[in-house]
Amino acid sequence: MMHTSGFATRAIHSGYDPESEQGALCPPLHLTSTFTAPTADEMGARFAGEVDGHFYSRISNPTLDLLERRMSALEGTEAALATASGMGAITATLWSLLKPGDEILVDRTLYGCTFAFLRHGLSRFGIKVRTVDMTNSDRLIESVNDSTKVVYFETPANPNMRLVDIASVSKLAHVHGAKVIVDNTYATPFLTRPVSLGADLVIHSATKYLGGHGDLVAGIVAGRTELIEQIRLYGLKDMTGAVMSPFTAMLVLRGLKTLDLRMQRHCSNAAAVAAFLKQQDQIADVYYPGLQDFPQHMLAKRQMDDFGGMIAFEMTGGLQAGKKLIDSLQMIHCAVSLGDAETLIQHPASMTHSTYEPEERVEHGIPDGLIRLSVGLETISDILDDLDRALRMV
Repeated sequence: MMHTSGFATRAIHSGYDPESEQGALCPPLHLTSTFTAPTADEMGARFAGEVDGHFYSRISNPTLDLLERRMSALEGTEAALATASGMGAITATLWSLLKPGDEILVDRTLYGCTFAFLRHGLSRFGIKVRTVDMTNSDRLIESVNDSTKVVYFETPANPNMRLVDIASVSKLAHVHGAKVIVDNTYATPFLTRPVSLGADLVIHSATKYLGGHGDLVAGIVAGRTELIEQIRLYGLKDMTGAVMSPFTAMLVLRGLKTLDLRMQRHCSNAAAVAAFLKQQDQIADVYYPGLQDFPQHMLAKRQMDDFGGMIAFEMTGGLQAGKKLIDSLQMIHCAVSLGDAETLIQHPASMTHSTYEPEERVEHGIPDGLIRLSVGLETISDILDDLDRALRMV
């Protein structure tokens, strides 16, 4: 029933029946590292995967299992895996799917720690990392070949809001047998469901919108059961150990219950802020998929149900004007996360994307003057008033 129910219904109910837990409306928290079995044969069968059952929380736990089933219901996938962080999801996935001599093709713009892992970490182990502008179909066609094992991108991209056409890239990659992985952190499954558009795996930093309250660090990867179990038993269990705690899983489950409502407010507030920023003389450019003049606005309408809560912009006065704006804000906080109830602002070149060298930021579309704004859930007039007052001080 849940897979045909609405998004909010699945986010609240999917995977849990209170009657299975003595009528408890909220799922119980299973704070245990290990599990017992009635016989040695039963425990051995669980280890071998011959029968269902938990035996150690690094591999599975009832609280994490519920979160994984609920996330798979929201993303429309067969299975999901919870990890200790977004980077835990990324590293466990890529260590599982790639080996020395393989090639991964990545988009031009990536989150700073993802970029560092791929270019400065993964490549040290004999895996070839190639970068291409995935918004350029001709360049993409030239770049994907039979040596490509994984195609990886974010959409919208952190921090400059570039979009990638999930369906087109997936179709091209699959011709060559490559697996497509999409970081869906900015959009969440409320706005975009990459697997339904052809991707093989979808990754989240659940720290952001899925948790939604700035009080946890977590990650999710979702896709086909075969791939998820490979990542669970190799990348997570043996290679990274990036296991989410049951308490964190409980917090993410709580966050999912309001994801529908929160994303609606994030989107409406961000649309109002983007329109306001477009009218300001101190702002040179505003990057938001919902704006009519955003270069990929039509793609956003095609693969997103709304336009999200993230905005990037550049000041006419460059980097120093951007820093002055950040320092002049009162309600809006300077912080490097996103997707929280609070509106947050930061400077990617010196913060989240400082892992790029200056010349790399130019190459990868991250200008030094770019400012990233995560629009929160406050009363919209208060957000606009804070921005307006700070802009007058620049």
